[in-house]
Amino acid sequence: MATGVRFIILNSDESFAAQLRGLLLKLDGVKIAAEVDQPGMLGQIIHQVPAEILLLNLDPDPRMVLSLVGDLVTANPQLAVFATSANTDGKLIIEVMRKGIREFLPKPLDPGTLVEATERVVMQRSEKPPHGKLISILSGCGGQGSTTLAVNLAVELADVSGGRVVVVDLDYRFGQVATFLDLEPSYTLADLCNTVEQVEQSVIEKALIRHDTGVRALTRPSHLAQADAMTAAHCVGVLSSLVQFNDYVVLDGPTRFDVGAQSVLDLADLNLLLVQLLVPSVRNTVRIVDAMRDAGYNLDRLRLVCNRVGKESAHLSVDDVATTLNIQPTATLPDDWSTVGGAVNLGVPLLTYSPKSKVRQAIRDLAELLVAPPAESRPAKETKKGSKSRALA
Repeated sequence: MATGVRFIILNSDESFAAQLRGLLLKLDGVKIAAEVDQPGMLGQIIHQVPAEILLLNLDPDPRMVLSLVGDLVTANPQLAVFATSANTDGKLIIEVMRKGIREFLPKPLDPGTLVEATERVVMQRSEKPPHGKLISILSGCGGQGSTTLAVNLAVELADVSGGRVVVVDLDYRFGQVATFLDLEPSYTLADLCNTVEQVEQSVIEKALIRHDTGVRALTRPSHLAQADAMTAAHCVGVLSSLVQFNDYVVLDGPTRFDVGAQSVLDLADLNLLLVQLLVPSVRNTVRIVDAMRDAGYNLDRLRLVCNRVGKESAHLSVDDVATTLNIQPTATLPDDWSTVGGAVNLGVPLLTYSPKSKVRQAIRDLAELLVAPPAESRPAKETKKGSKSRALA
């Protein structure tokens, strides 16, 4: 499967959502750019969010859905359109094809048929699909160190790969990416999210502010009122465009596991889940993992990172957390607040402030792993839960 194939999904059947999401996200290189449950919103999403394939769930009323989206299919020839339904009546299939829909996929969806249909679309496209990786960093509680990891991981990725790296602040109200890098942006994420059209690359480039390390940043809105006007659809459109022209896009966020967060997780290549060796953090992380599993997310795209690990981690260990979550950590970051705090207060990355520190080296090791992952990487490993893990869950 070619990388970077993006789907927009129209689906009003909540009971089918997890199944469909799980099927798509298990396919290598496939991302869900947007999920829409109301046909009336589809036109706006198509204009905001770049994608290669539009997948329509026609059920429970196929002819009603076709009547509402038929003109959109005709007006957007750049999109390959697939339709799926449990109704395999010949007259319906003929009507689907007359609407310009390329593939009709009967339910239950067959993974092999879906792969073949997607590969046909990729082979027929002249332009190359987006090549960059989108990496989100989320946590179950505030104060877990997500901004520290996002900023410094972006810096290390730029240094290791030599590629184009952008760090994006998804904490719309109180994000501190600009502060951590001592940047004073003229434009912010809010300036890119005030249009119903897909944002042009030239406009995005003007909104990015460059740091001395080569990393560029897209920061939170300057005013709280601007944050209230931002939507997940706007943000996903901008992120999709960033991935097209950069090697790595690192997200400080999403900050909550809500509808907006799910839109970002759909699009991400990797989701780094940050956890501390504290019961509230572990319990909330369990809830996030369970919710992702129930919603059909591919947990192979999830990586666990334990932060602030040291001798004074009280009664919990990394093994306790791994057993509770049934996921082995990809990385552990040592507890070194004096070094991290000094870098934060000066507005410089750890690479500059303390290049030989253990915490900086741990983030460097993570960056190297993401740039050149081992061939036999196993993000999740089955473990047996003991009494302590049951108490944490």
